[in-house]
Amino acid sequence: MEKKLSEMGYEEEGIVIKILGGLRYKIAGMGIRKGKGIKMMTKQPIKGPVVVTVDRSNTSIGLGLADKILVQVKK
Repeated sequence: MEKKLSEMGYEEEGIVIKILGGLRYKIAGMGIRKGKGIKMMTKQPIKGPVVVTVDRSNTSIGLGLADKILVQVKK
């Protein structure tokens, strides 16, 4: 099932399948790119950032960026 990264639940895991809006170079430095495994760790309330794990490293991403990352969620 496909979801935006911002829609993923706590501890949910998946594979990045698409990065919208030409942002892939901006977030590549965070280790987030197509084909990478990603896990939702925490979400902050009221449009705050999300914290994800990529390659055993935690990264904080603004909700606007998280809306532009599509993930194939593991069942």
